[in-house]
Amino acid sequence: MVPLTPRELVIHFYRDVWNAPQRDARTAAIERLIEEDFVFRGSLGSERRGRGDFAAYVDQVHAALADYRCDILELVCEGSRAFARMHFSGAHVGELLGYPPCGRRVGWDGAALFGCRVGRIAELWVLGDLDGLRAQLAKGGR
Repeated sequence: MVPLTPRELVIHFYRDVWNAPQRDARTAAIERLIEEDFVFRGSLGSERRGRGDFAAYVDQVHAALADYRCDILELVCEGSRAFARMHFSGAHVGELLGYPPCGRRVGWDGAALFGCRVGRIAELWVLGDLDGLRAQLAKGGR
């Protein structure tokens, strides 16, 4: 089987890990797409290492944001690296960044830099507009 390219990995990562509604599907995608020693820094500021720690972060975000989505706005790839401009959104149904749930939709933009290794994602650094997100959370959503 031919390894996935960085472009394909990023597309599958967001579609199969973040945008999948079922936890089992997300877990299987994590096993398939990312390295065991994965290094991650998320748009919400959390840093994680390894598949298990990352999977716990994914569960935490999905618990706080129902119908959570990651939409790729732009994707640029060169060699083993990929850069994606993103939009993240969901309904605020659980505590997030210290704010109690309001039930309304929130969204924020971000930028993700991927490092890939032989058909898997090895590292990911995501920066998100946390000031904009906090402003929405303080107002009770959009």
